[in-house]
Amino acid sequence: MKENEMVFGIRAVMEAIQADKEIDKILIKRELQGELAKGLMEVLRGRAIPVQRVPQERLDRLTRKNHQGVIAFMSAITYQRLEDIVPFVYEQGKDPFIVLLDGVTDVRNFGAIARTCECAGVDAIVIPSKGSVTVNADAIKTSAGALHTLPVCKENSINQAIRFLQQSGIKVYAASEKGAESYTAIPYDGPVAIVMGAEDTGVSPENLRLCDQIVRIPLFGQISSLNVSVAASVMIYEVVRQRMAKGVI
Repeated sequence: MKENEMVFGIRAVMEAIQADKEIDKILIKRELQGELAKGLMEVLRGRAIPVQRVPQERLDRLTRKNHQGVIAFMSAITYQRLEDIVPFVYEQGKDPFIVLLDGVTDVRNFGAIARTCECAGVDAIVIPSKGSVTVNADAIKTSAGALHTLPVCKENSINQAIRFLQQSGIKVYAASEKGAESYTAIPYDGPVAIVMGAEDTGVSPENLRLCDQIVRIPLFGQISSLNVSVAASVMIYEVVRQRMAKGVI
């Protein structure tokens, strides 16, 4: 990450938080104490900003500047709210099409998925506030600028997001090798959301249990999984194919 995508120092980070800047996460030195540190934690209270306690050496590797034990990673985009996006899409007379990413942390994979989503007319990407990608300049570059126009929603958890979508009349499908049905055998009628998981762990068991259906992409080679950005493209364009066949788009 480039230094211009980070904010260093306790006071500077506090000012960024109080100014409601888009912050992806904050790293704080494990042993950090004192009145200023207490003030920082007070400002953070009640805000959905992930905080990690890390060794001094990790902070020193990120910058040679005087970070005072605190570094904030700034987002390159402004996040949207899922609870605003869904009603807006309905009001336009459209069936929402949402993609949720459960544990995807690779910036380039995320950028590639965002590019596919924008090309396919997906209404929003949803990521969790913890254990997810940092939306930085590399992500925007890989997305070919799609992240400047495609809404990205950062929610407290994918679990909560799935529940909200289902309550909003949206069927949620997870792509997983645990699925009994092939992804092409399912009619993606009406409002739909697709959940994609990280390549190493997939969609978490608790999220799989919540989904309306689990589908799989057939694999015939020796490798056990597709790259997540490729798998997401396969799923997304199956929805597009079916919608085009019905004259919806």
